Amino acid sequence: MIKVQKLNSTHIDSVKAIALGAEQVKFAASAEEFVNNDEAGVHLHVITSDGNVVGFFKLDTLYPSQYSFSPEGSLGLRSFVVDRNQQGKGIGKQAVKALFPYLKENYSQYHAIYLTVNCKNPGAFNCYQKGGFIDTHEKYLGGPHGPQHIMYGSLK
Repeated sequence: MIKVQKLNSTHIDSVKAIALGAEQVKFAASAEEFVNNDEAGVHLHVITSDGNVVGFFKLDTLYPSQYSFSPEGSLGLRSFVVDRNQQGKGIGKQAVKALFPYLKENYSQYHAIYLTVNCKNPGAFNCYQKGGFIDTHEKYLGGPHGPQHIMYGSLK
């Protein structure tokens, strides 16, 4: 069973063991960068499969202050990673689907969640879309690796 939950100290070693394929590293944070994150307003989370940590992601509560496409009262999803050895099993899509009820329960003060996904990363785009995110058909052009699709999901 796939679950999402806040990172705690018992997850650290498992998170540090998560690896991405070489072509994916430029699109997301490394495990080391993730666990050492100290950005204000960023909440660190893990993805588990049958109790084992298989991925991680950040929820950014200050996302609207950085990105004009994200309205006040919305969250940002960043650095969504599934370990390369777990990819292709539907874990990403299941985790995205599990994210919506988790957010409705634990982040009920927010009305939506936004993300950007690089146009050169169609696998991630499809994962988010199959998991319930909607493509705005607009592009964010401020990313370090080229244009990105802007996607969102309703939390109401």
